This record gives sequence, C-alpha cells and structure tokens, in this order.
Amino acid sequence: MDDTTTSGKGGPWARRTIVAGLIATPVALVTGCSSSGSSSGKGSGSGDGGKAAAVSKAAITTVPANGAKTAVFTQPVKVTVSNGTLSSVTLTGSDGKQVAGALAADKLSWTSSGKLSSGTGYTLAAVGTDSDQVQTTKSVAFRTGAPAATFVGTFTPDDGTTVGVGMPVSINFDKAVSNRAAVQKGITVTASPAVEIVGHWFSSTRLDFRPETYWAAGTKVTLTLALKDVEGADGVYGTQSKSISFTVGRSQTSVADLAAKKLTVTRDGEVTQTYPITGGSTAHTTWAGKMVIAEKFLQTRMDSTTVGLGGEYDIKDVPHAQRLTTSGTFIHGNYWAGTSVFGNENTSHGCVAMHDTKGAGDSGTPAAKFYNSSITGDVVEVVNSGDRTVDPANGLNGWNMDWATWKAGSAV
Repeated sequence: MDDTTTSGKGGPWARRTIVAGLIATPVALVTGCSSSGSSSGKGSGSGDGGKAAAVSKAAITTVPANGAKTAVFTQPVKVTVSNGTLSSVTLTGSDGKQVAGALAADKLSWTSSGKLSSGTGYTLAAVGTDSDQVQTTKSVAFRTGAPAATFVGTFTPDDGTTVGVGMPVSINFDKAVSNRAAVQKGITVTASPAVEIVGHWFSSTRLDFRPETYWAAGTKVTLTLALKDVEGADGVYGTQSKSISFTVGRSQTSVADLAAKKLTVTRDGEVTQTYPITGGSTAHTTWAGKMVIAEKFLQTRMDSTTVGLGGEYDIKDVPHAQRLTTSGTFIHGNYWAGTSVFGNENTSHGCVAMHDTKGAGDSGTPAAKFYNSSITGDVVEVVNSGDRTVDPANGLNGWNMDWATWKAGSAV
C-alpha cells in the first residue's frame, strides 16, 4: 500500500496538517507580545492585533548619571524630565534604606533631601509620564566617592578598660575643628546609672566629657562616635563610626599634703593608707589641684631637658611612675634620696615622690604599694604646695574647673 496517497483520519497528510497548526499558533503569540522599548501605557499591550507598544515621549535625566563611581556625597541627587512629568522617584542606599527627596510642584524635577554617605552604592528608580499617559522608566546605579580631606579623633580611655572615678572621656582630633557644634552633636557619652554628662572644648583639637562630680563606682560608660561624613571644618570630614565602653572601678582618691609631707589614700570612703612623701622644693614647686593618673610606668626615663630645666637630671630608670600632667608632673618612686627626706623635706623638681628601690623589684616599698593599688583615672589632689592650681587642660584635669565654667565650654 502506498501511504503517501492515503487520506483520512490518521493519515500522514493529516499529521502534517496538525503539526503545522501547532507551529503557527506560538508564532502569532510571540508577534503579538513583542515590544521595541520599555515604555508602556495607553495604546500598548497585547491583544491589539499585533501593533507595537507606544513609546513615551518623556525623557528622564539624572545627576549623577548611571555608572558614576565618584559621585559627590555632599551634593543632592537630581532627576529631571522633558516632554512629560515625573510620577515617582525612589533612591535607595546599599543598606536598603531609602533617601528622602521631594518632587517639585510642577513635577518636572525631583531633588534628594536626605544625606548621602561617602563610599556608598545607591540605586535610583524613576517613572515619567508623557501627555498621552504613556510611561517610561529610568534605572540608575552609582557610587559616591570618598572625601578629599578627613579628620579622626583619638580617645581616652580605651575600649573595655576599668578606670578610676576621675577618668574623663578625652578626644584629641588630628585636625583643627571649626564646626564644633556639628562634631559635638556627632559624639554621645552615656552612663549607667544615668548622670548628666557635658562636653567641654579645651581647644580646636580637644574635646573632653565629664559629669559634674566624679563617676560613681561601678558605672558603665559608653562613647559613641558617629562622625562619618560630619564636616569638622570646611571640606574636612569625619570617618569614624564606632562605639566603645569602659567601666568605672572602685573609688580611690588620694590627697598629697605637701605641708604635712604625707599622702593619704581613701578607698570607697575609708582611709586605707598613708605614706611619707616629698614634693617640689621652693625653687621648683608642685602644681596644686586635682590631678588624674593618666599613665602608669613600672620604670621610665626622666630627663630635665624635656621639661625646660636644662641638664639638672637624667634618670633612666625612675620606678613606679604615674603621670599626673602632660607637662611632666608624676607621682613616682625615688631610690636616690635618703629615707629621711620622705615626710620631712620637699626636695623634688615638681613631682611627688615616695621611697623606693632601684629596679622597681621590691613590692614592699611605699611607692610600689601605692602604684599597685592605683589604676588610671584615680585622682591625686595636691594641697599646700605653694603653687597655683594646675591648668585644667594640662593632663586629664578638668576637675579643676567649676561646673558652670565647664558647661560654658560646650558647643551644643
């Protein structure tokens, strides 16, 4: 039988006709759904007999442009439209948060009002509509650049440390700050239990924070630096965004009475120890006032040339030394003076000293005992020294300023 001439149900011709019909249908569907652009709106869509989608006459322009790598983060993002109006604009940072902005009343432009961050990626989606109500969309991705000039703050105390009740939060900036209010608003210091804490500018490069009176023992203090992109001076921006915390330990304060030549140590309200001392001589008196232990050295070199006293001394191994001022005042051990000096004479060049041994190896000396009982942030108050009160900016010694004066140095 010749199958090529067979007709009827199930024949080869019938099969070919069915296959052809199946092929024709998707071709027509593809043609009906095709579009030459991303625009859509009135006069577009499927089911219109295969007509191409209408193209919107609206044209959207953005600044920065798509693909920009170093957009200026201090300048707003701008979107404009010609031959139409803007329906919506959304600007989103890489963190998923939207940046605020507003359409102009005539809907011809949109401008961001929220702050951009430096070194951050952003995406923008805009929708415009022409007079025929045909929409067009614009998608843009860009990245902001880094600031040309920056500043950072070095802070005291360090994260995670335990300090004495007199330790302030002290921040030193590597560049002069002229926009003090903006920078201070970017820094918060909080305490638990809560207490009022106020900042004081000692200079354009130093900002300290403290409560009205010494911290309570056991207080937890948190310093937060939210300075990224804060303009500290014209064209100079912060980079830091971090938090640190420290703990106030037991309460220990001491009084060095240079008339009595005695150091009295009080811990948690109780006198725990007294030590015979020697202070500054009449030719080299010791600063008076409340001084915070800022640094501790088991041994350190003391050279008179570094404090403007010429070549009077150069001791390479001063034991159990604890810094009280930036200018060079210490409370330290002394192994070179006779034991009869301590408690009887003031013979130093301005420091407060206690009996000690060379090499700092004897834990039983007064200097060693006091050193081992102390932590940074403890307060040593010098009285009856015959000298004026130490400058509050000389070391961590803002406690020598009354509360009203301290608060007057705040920029906020």
